[in-house]
Amino acid sequence: MSENVSRIVSARVVDPGAIAAAAARRVKATSVLGAHGKAMIIAADHPARGANAVGGDPTAMADRFELLDRLCVALERPGVTGVLATADILEDLLLLGVLDGKSVFGSMNRAGLAGSVFEIDDRFTGYDAEAIAAMGFDGGKMLTRIALDDPATPAALSETARAVNELNDRQLIAMIEPFLSGWQDGRIRNDLSTDAVVKSVTIASGLGRRTAYTWLKLPVVEDMERVLASSTLPALLLGGEVKDPEAAFGSWGKALQQPTAQGLVVGRSLLYPAGGDVAGAVDKAVSLL
Repeated sequence: MSENVSRIVSARVVDPGAIAAAAARRVKATSVLGAHGKAMIIAADHPARGANAVGGDPTAMADRFELLDRLCVALERPGVTGVLATADILEDLLLLGVLDGKSVFGSMNRAGLAGSVFEIDDRFTGYDAEAIAAMGFDGGKMLTRIALDDPATPAALSETARAVNELNDRQLIAMIEPFLSGWQDGRIRNDLSTDAVVKSVTIASGLGRRTAYTWLKLPVVEDMERVLASSTLPALLLGGEVKDPEAAFGSWGKALQQPTAQGLVVGRSLLYPAGGDVAGAVDKAVSLL
């Protein structure tokens, strides 16, 4: 990776226009879905929110060189259809030339820093719809925490709705990742009960003046049949940090049988699997599709 890093840094210093040029010549994906009929998207937008921890290592994702190396391994695996990240990471991947034929999603709101007192006030500090369209990407993702006890929630919902509108106007996918959240001991906790996830889905599904291009990114919880029956919007299943890989893979596979489930968006559990075998973890996830 050292040679690749040198290439990236050299381009950023000497020829910043190389990023736009790489985006312009990138071979775009013909579909968000792969030959297996589902999406397999690798997520890597965690560092921009200060969420660098994996397992017991609080700074695992902070090593950008290693993260890029793992992303390159994952993106090369058969069946992987795309990537989700912030501009800094996607531009590195463009310069490395590894995004041909992949769907690309820009992460839009990252101001709700992990562990902050303003976490719900999740302003849009990443991509906007204009830049996503200009780069030739497929859509944008919005993390949308809905905290009924926090007065910043209406503004967060309004900002998400605005992004949904702007992406739908450009016929780009608006990927909403909703959670019903609340403050516990000074930290935001997401409620992963089935009822809470269903409620978050029904709220998120109604955001914006159009929803033709709106998709959902949802956690896998108990009774996913009921969760996925609460909206007709296409849904991608998120991985999160997995403590029991076998149980997680089993629950993902079962949820993928539901008609609205269109694939997986998984990050840390595939990029930093127990045992370190990125290719093996990605291949196993693809096999579920």
